[in-house]
Amino acid sequence: MKTASLSELKNELSSQKPDEILALCLRLAKYKKDNKELLTYLLFEANDEQGYIENIKKEIDLQLEGMNKNNVYYVKKSLRKTLRIANKYIKYSASKQTEVEVLIYFCAKLKNSELPIQTNNILNNLYQRQLERIKKALSTLHEDLRYDYKEDIDSLS
Repeated sequence: MKTASLSELKNELSSQKPDEILALCLRLAKYKKDNKELLTYLLFEANDEQGYIENIKKEIDLQLEGMNKNNVYYVKKSLRKTLRIANKYIKYSASKQTEVEVLIYFCAKLKNSELPIQTNNILNNLYQRQLERIKKALSTLHEDLRYDYKEDIDSLS
């Protein structure tokens, strides 16, 4: 089966009745958790971006609190899982400002933790990659916002 392009889907959806579109959205949300999470964001949380960011930060805190710190291997796995969850929520938002705020928070929590970031190569690389992502996302923002985040980024470097 050939998958339709985005423009083809858009044209077909524009020709559908509102009731049919509702049924299609519900059916789409029924089969995959990611679709349901994205629909939840779009319907309930997209109008309050700061509240959404705070919820992501709470989720990061929960993930980091439950982390097994006995072995660096488990720390690495837990950090990657936390980052994967944060990236999924960042993707739903599609806002560079949200990406910058969440990644700055993640890096600040990582830096303030008692984890061996500087001595362990894997953890250091993970941390440095996130700093690079922050800088890349920051370069696309307005210069006033860049200035607001500059102090936070300098404290992380």
